[in-house]
Amino acid sequence: MTTPELILHNGKFATVNPKQPEAQASAVAGGRFSAVGSDSDILKLRGPATQVIDLGGRRAIPGLNDSHLHLIRGGLNYNMELRWDGVPSLADALRMLKEQVRRTPPPQWVRVVGGWTEFQFTERRMPTLDEINAVSPDTPVFVLHLYDRTMLNKAALRACGYTKETPEPPGGEIQRDKQGNPTGLLVARPNAMILYATLAKGPKLPPEYQTNSTRQFMRELNRLGVTSVIDAGGGSQNYPEDYQVIEDLHRRGEMTVRIAYNLFTQRPKHEFDDFAKWIKRTRPGEGSDFYRMNGAGEMLTFSGADFEDFLEPRPDLSGTLEQELMPIVRLLAEHRWPFRLHATYDQSITRFLNVFEAVNKEVPFNGLRWFFDHAETVTERNLERIKALNGGIAVQHRMAYQGEYFIDRYGTDAAKLTPPITKMLRMGIPVGAGTDATRVASYNPWVALYWMATGKTVGGTPLYGDDNRLDRMEALRRYTLGSAWFSSEDDKKGAIMPGHLADMAVLSADYFSVPDEEIKGIEALLTLVGGKIVYGAGDFANLAPLPLPVLPDWSPVKEYGGYYRPRRNAVKQLHAHACRNPGGLHGLLHRLLREQPPTCKEPLWGLGCECFAF
Repeated sequence: MTTPELILHNGKFATVNPKQPEAQASAVAGGRFSAVGSDSDILKLRGPATQVIDLGGRRAIPGLNDSHLHLIRGGLNYNMELRWDGVPSLADALRMLKEQVRRTPPPQWVRVVGGWTEFQFTERRMPTLDEINAVSPDTPVFVLHLYDRTMLNKAALRACGYTKETPEPPGGEIQRDKQGNPTGLLVARPNAMILYATLAKGPKLPPEYQTNSTRQFMRELNRLGVTSVIDAGGGSQNYPEDYQVIEDLHRRGEMTVRIAYNLFTQRPKHEFDDFAKWIKRTRPGEGSDFYRMNGAGEMLTFSGADFEDFLEPRPDLSGTLEQELMPIVRLLAEHRWPFRLHATYDQSITRFLNVFEAVNKEVPFNGLRWFFDHAETVTERNLERIKALNGGIAVQHRMAYQGEYFIDRYGTDAAKLTPPITKMLRMGIPVGAGTDATRVASYNPWVALYWMATGKTVGGTPLYGDDNRLDRMEALRRYTLGSAWFSSEDDKKGAIMPGHLADMAVLSADYFSVPDEEIKGIEALLTLVGGKIVYGAGDFANLAPLPLPVLPDWSPVKEYGGYYRPRRNAVKQLHAHACRNPGGLHGLLHRLLREQPPTCKEPLWGLGCECFAF
């Protein structure tokens, strides 16, 4: 056996390998796990150059793999976005908004782009347009809530050119006052195109900042234990132009999250032409274990877009759906391109499956991997049809953010199987877990794991009974080995076992024993991708990569970071004081923060720290 470069021992490994579910230690060689077992068995493999890390009895899991996350698009914009993910009160959210308005230079906007819901706030309500205008009379403010509405202040209305004379856009509504003037509320009715189009009017970051933004977003995901994602494309994410930043990072070896990406058509009525062009340019599997092409979707044709908005009635899809979708699916099947398709409602799934079954008779799928995304209201009959075509379903925790709206429209009983995850698993359908971040739900995987295990929304509303909740191990399996199926990589990642890619996370708390409500607060203290340490905090802070500066200087990420952390936000003010009055308190605060703040120039117990940013 090759002498390992790295050994991790004295841990509680949940391997997700059914043949060896628990272990104390693992060895890494050549970027893969070379051995997994007891401390005594693994430690005797070390050589003179082997790095040995004592995990101190902490829980270790395979790196989390989000089967549906918009990382490429999200990365280009992350440094511009003020995230309300996890913020506990509307008062806190508005305070953050006001502070960021003060820092943001013209002509930039302040953007809150998804990841939150009114039910997470103690006030249990949305901000009002009056509150947003009071916070910022001059700097444009864009606040996106799920895919149902956007709130613009008066400055943003001016920046977008929305006036009394602006016609109603297709697929949306500009709310107006009695005089016909826009109020600032944009409503997605029947789809989210108006929200996409309005956000696209804002300034973009220059390429250098987009690169920094993408690296910051990947490190934020690493902080939460995420090591892989399947990127589902997205609106305004054009191939290959918007992939250049991630291509460059891949070429330079600076990616810290593995990405399998799908290609998402951007041109209504020209979708077939897009895929025909891309089939000549690339192919599924092209790339490396870090960055590889995965197939088509989640948008295959605009006539098949059934955006979920449970505040509105279910939209009827276009009558042209079948004639537009069939040649595209036939083309993909002929060229053995895996594909995915956004599908919220069972009525839509029925029509999609009619097309898939017809194509399968002409061009047999024969093991071609395809899957639906979301499938909240899929019925047992359609699950049987999916199973017969060997399809899968990627589920996301959108109901954790919209469950209350679904109950209001369809009732408590209907919500109990929305989506029917346990039924999918009993039928042997591949199921992967994810978030659909960043514009709807948050990218925090622990909120998704909490939702699957407890059946509750982020606002605490129970959705599911025992018959539709997963035990914590099964939820973890969906987020690791389960998700790997959706990029045809279940033979090489998703478990801590010999031969698999050495992706893993050491956790701040034991996921399997903490109370339910504490699952949402779990983070990684140590994250490895291919055996390389990409994040370290707390006892492992000295192993962390060098901090990245945050660009631009006014970025919300520099002040607030990403997902809200109450302890960090409370301690950071004390740390600012300690930077001005150095001493023992300074190092202690670093340990409480579990990291070296990015621009803090001194070591953990050093003196003379200059300043810090989060």
